[in-house]
Amino acid sequence: MRLRLLVLLLFCIAAVQPLYRIGVGIADITGPPTDVTFMGYGKLDEIGMGIHLRQFSRAFVIEDGISRIAFVSVDTSMVGDNVKMEVLKKLKGKLPVLYDEDNLMISSTHTHSTPGGHMLYTLFDLSTFGYVPITFLSLVKGVALSIMRAHDKMEYGRMFLSRGELLGVSINRSPQSYLLNPENERAEYEYDVDKTMVQVKFENEFGTPMGVINWYAVHATSMNNTNKLVSSDNLGYASVMFEQKMNPDNLIGKGHFVAAFASANEGDSSPNIKGPRCQITGNPCDIPGPSCESDEQCVASGPGKDMKESTKIIAERLFEKAFELMKNKPEIEITGPIKSIHQYVDMTKEEVEYTDLNTGELIQGRGCKPALGHTFSAGTTDGPGLFSFDAGSNSSNNPLWNLVTNVIPNPSKEQIQCHTKKSILLSTGEFNYPNPWSPNIVSTQLAMIGPLIIICVPGEFTTMSGRRLRKVVAKEMCNGRVLCIPVIAGLCNTYSDYITTPEEYELQRYEGASTLYGPYTLPIYLKQYAKLAYAISKNITLDRGPEIPNFTSKTLSLIRPVLYDIPLSGHSFGDCTLQPTSIATWGDTVIAKFVAGNPRNNPMLEMTFLTIERLESDSMWKIIATDANWETEFIWRKKSFFWLTSEAEIKWTIPKNTKPGVYRIRHFGYFKHFGRRTLGRYYGTSQTFSVIDK
Repeated sequence: MRLRLLVLLLFCIAAVQPLYRIGVGIADITGPPTDVTFMGYGKLDEIGMGIHLRQFSRAFVIEDGISRIAFVSVDTSMVGDNVKMEVLKKLKGKLPVLYDEDNLMISSTHTHSTPGGHMLYTLFDLSTFGYVPITFLSLVKGVALSIMRAHDKMEYGRMFLSRGELLGVSINRSPQSYLLNPENERAEYEYDVDKTMVQVKFENEFGTPMGVINWYAVHATSMNNTNKLVSSDNLGYASVMFEQKMNPDNLIGKGHFVAAFASANEGDSSPNIKGPRCQITGNPCDIPGPSCESDEQCVASGPGKDMKESTKIIAERLFEKAFELMKNKPEIEITGPIKSIHQYVDMTKEEVEYTDLNTGELIQGRGCKPALGHTFSAGTTDGPGLFSFDAGSNSSNNPLWNLVTNVIPNPSKEQIQCHTKKSILLSTGEFNYPNPWSPNIVSTQLAMIGPLIIICVPGEFTTMSGRRLRKVVAKEMCNGRVLCIPVIAGLCNTYSDYITTPEEYELQRYEGASTLYGPYTLPIYLKQYAKLAYAISKNITLDRGPEIPNFTSKTLSLIRPVLYDIPLSGHSFGDCTLQPTSIATWGDTVIAKFVAGNPRNNPMLEMTFLTIERLESDSMWKIIATDANWETEFIWRKKSFFWLTSEAEIKWTIPKNTKPGVYRIRHFGYFKHFGRRTLGRYYGTSQTFSVIDK
């Protein structure tokens, strides 16, 4: 009898023993907030002037006792293979053998309001005037740190998966292209963009929530191309709201609970749900055509009265659905083995046999050398580009862009034939000065954690492209299993622009013009991911594929360095030149200004350029907000022609229910000494002011 009870007890313990060891980690990756052009819209004048929301890297490490996977979601426009390689180098120094190309995935949220200059390929760094080392190094350092923090905090835990429909967040910004997909295929889906949020919840063995990752297909472009403050946009702010909810006593980026709102197949999915309108007349418009008058732009708007309110509304809707999914009973508990696989592919050397879904004809296709069509340069209704092309036009109204296109050779006859419908503006695959302009070799990767399959894709898949990819992977890996859920992790490891279906490619809107490898780009990817899926299912080891180029040492930068800083005449660095109002209440915006150094001297990783502090009863000051909070803004302005003298403006819009009391604003920074390369640290403090009840 005792033996039976012992066996039963051991069985029960085994039944409830968590399968996985799980760790979550977060780290600051904010690059230089000033002087550097933002990456995403391609606007040369969208140069950073400060911070609204900091950038973070959110890492999740899961281990089953045999294998592990590290998934990282980063608040940046995109990432490149050289970022991943440098992160792995850092990890090997601290955690040798554990992390490699197979089991590390780095996926960007695709915010368009963060500093660029970290991609190394000339096309992507063109608008930032070349490589920006401090952006690259901040990104690498923060990603590696988030993974090490997740690794150090690993504990036994469980994973649960939930799904839910979320409306009012996205529309298809290229519905004309979507409608070219076969009617019977479109009939399988209710919407022309994916509306399902897939979320994984992590709990430790005692049931305490550790974090969540969710995937939802929407562009992080609620902040438009007039914004000059660093922002993680709608996905980043949704993460912040979730973390503030779960970490109420911690500053942003410092809590135990980590929430990642990761990108998916968002290629044609826009958060600007009011659709495109001419900015003066309010007439409906599109890019390309019907166009607006010459003095107004065609821009799609979000649900708010301005871009900031729209960002907040979209983020709130994302957060509310994610929090609901976490609180409700999960659909399944994730159990099962962990596997991962990775292979590099030279897209320009791939051939594919593809069945035309409209005609049934069997087509022999191949990958082309990278090239961009003319409508790429016009941008989208989320953010019109600097270069105003009409459909079919061969020239722009911008002399700088015309100069660039004159430097790059005209496309070869072979390129023109290969890209078929594309009117080629830039044959980037046929020009390698000063570095390659676009990647030929891309990263492809799959991971499975029980029934969850993460498809790490090197670009922006459109809605239907993503649906086809999920089907192909499911066919190879699910084997009729009911519990088999493939998700797409967008902009993962490599960035190679857009991936449309061959049918969508025909229309050559922005997404088709930005499909680098020609009309058969998607079929090549479908073949490649089917191969990965088969290999991972059968435990087949694949070769690494072609070696990716590393040309970090060959990069060029045209950004002027900070020479030195000079304080405003009669002042020292940190002096408060504009004091806040003496009394304020909820909803008021309190402003203070300080004599500053150039923030590019030090982006203050894991620190802050500002604090809002409240006086406690024990005469101690408590920090209640930093430059990572939604309600604060850090704005830097030059005060002299040569940028040697500058000021920092700090704004705090007092949130509802802020505790009444005595407050102050502080500013922190670094200045560069005249005639020396060394930096000096400074800080400044405002006079106190009172916050009273509304």
